[in-house]
Amino acid sequence: MEYQGSDTANLIAGGVGLLVFLVIALGFLILSIIIWWKIFSKAGYSGALSLLMLIPLVNFVMLPVLAFGTWPIHQELAHLKQFHAPR
Repeated sequence: MEYQGSDTANLIAGGVGLLVFLVIALGFLILSIIIWWKIFSKAGYSGALSLLMLIPLVNFVMLPVLAFGTWPIHQELAHLKQFHAPR
């Protein structure tokens, strides 16, 4: 059996390709957490709830909560309008 130098080169190229893929995937993961953090914060929830979006099935529960639930920021606005209505 003869040693093939290209096998080593292919192994190194595959490892570098995998590393690049993992770095890009990690970047997208971090970006999605930041985006969800901003959405939850603007809705009046704790930004830490964005970490729940990483858990399978829980993320499908959180989307309807955001879409159809009454956001804390809206509850606070209604409360302020109630006490500061023009007379």
